[in-house]
Amino acid sequence: MTDSLISSAYSQALEVIASVEPRIAEATRQELADQRASLKLIASENYASPAVLMTMGTWFSDKYAEGTVGHRFYAGCQNVDTVESLAAEHARELFGAEYAYVQPHSGIDANLTAYWSILAHRVEGPWLTDAGVKNMNDLSEADWEKLRGALGNQRLLGMSLDAGGHLTHGFRPNISGKMFHQNQYGTDPETGLLDYDALLRKAREFKPLILVAGYSAYPRRVNFAKMREIADEVGATLMVDMAHFAGLVAGKVFTGEEDPVPYAHVVTSTSHKSLRGPRGGFILATEEYAPSVDRGCPMVLGGPLSHVMAAKAVAFAEARTPEFQGYAQKVADNAQSLAEGFLTRGAKLVTGGTDNHIVLLDVSSFGLTGRQAESALLDAGVVTNRNSVPSDPNGAWYTSGIRFGTPALTTRGFGREEFDTVAELVVDVLSNTEAGTNKAGAPSKATYVLGDGVADRITKQSAEMLDKHPLYPGLNLS
Repeated sequence: MTDSLISSAYSQALEVIASVEPRIAEATRQELADQRASLKLIASENYASPAVLMTMGTWFSDKYAEGTVGHRFYAGCQNVDTVESLAAEHARELFGAEYAYVQPHSGIDANLTAYWSILAHRVEGPWLTDAGVKNMNDLSEADWEKLRGALGNQRLLGMSLDAGGHLTHGFRPNISGKMFHQNQYGTDPETGLLDYDALLRKAREFKPLILVAGYSAYPRRVNFAKMREIADEVGATLMVDMAHFAGLVAGKVFTGEEDPVPYAHVVTSTSHKSLRGPRGGFILATEEYAPSVDRGCPMVLGGPLSHVMAAKAVAFAEARTPEFQGYAQKVADNAQSLAEGFLTRGAKLVTGGTDNHIVLLDVSSFGLTGRQAESALLDAGVVTNRNSVPSDPNGAWYTSGIRFGTPALTTRGFGREEFDTVAELVVDVLSNTEAGTNKAGAPSKATYVLGDGVADRITKQSAEMLDKHPLYPGLNLS
């Protein structure tokens, strides 16, 4: 696709939007300008290709298509069937999975669908068989009450939020922490690394129905063969949430025991983040769990977003190329460079480094909270997000950490030297930021004071790097 064709397509699209609501068109233009001018280091963000973006803006958005391929509750879904079939086919081939389900709208939708699918497979199905019931409509109200009790009294063991897990892995305020009798495993207090022996002891004691592996802010790889051994020993279903590192699995950076697909019963993911597709979710599973997952609609989901499923198919197709494998390896290499850059400048990293795409910086050594550091960096054009560290004294809102990710800037073409410079810029900002006070003059976990001229200096240095690696090069909306 030529640059002129892409520019023309987007310029005309914005003209159409502006004819109805010019403020939306202007906000869209400004978002591109802002992304072009900032160092995007949020681990859960990336830049989708023009092909992926354009696929989402089609009349597939107009279709309702509840159900599954060939079994819809609406007529006229033959083209949606084609789209969903292609997306699932590409996902199966990309990850070597027996089954793929591409309807979830997001990562939390994928996890909720997976949880209820496992409950249906492990609890509802056997319960109905023991009760001699073939049709759930035949259940009496008393039977329904018993079944609801059985479904709502199961155990889930997931990684704790401060150790690097996700809200949907059993965090109490999240629905996953309310629908299960949940418990959490953490990391070694000295190293910050997963302790598989301690995890096994906890699993033996707790005996979960579901063992959740995967992470949102753990900067290391996981041995999924060991996780499966633990799950098998206690009779649990192993569910892996690979939303963050799916691109490293697709790109063959994580192979063998670090690839979750051969070991997990069910794998959930998003299609954006390191996979560089549209915002959405998907599920991979063994054939044993496929019938339960296929009931995602109406069990958890409503109408699938057909235009997003189409974009997932395009993104999965892009990820099946040698070019994507090269990109994925650079993501991991650049994370190593970023981590080394921090360490050589005296910064403190959780686990002492990284071997995936995430670098977790403990900013307490700068005398700052995560919220103060995040805000100061944003003032200087460095976009990050605050994150808890193990046993975080500041809790999940203010935090003591900043999470960095390399997928987005790697997409722009940044290499190891540039990421070392990024580390230098970040340390420069944090070293010149002081914790502030509230209106009463008391210490505040939110306010901060950034040194004079620091933001302008860092922004200028960033611009020099960004100009060498333009975002969507050739796309001109003027």
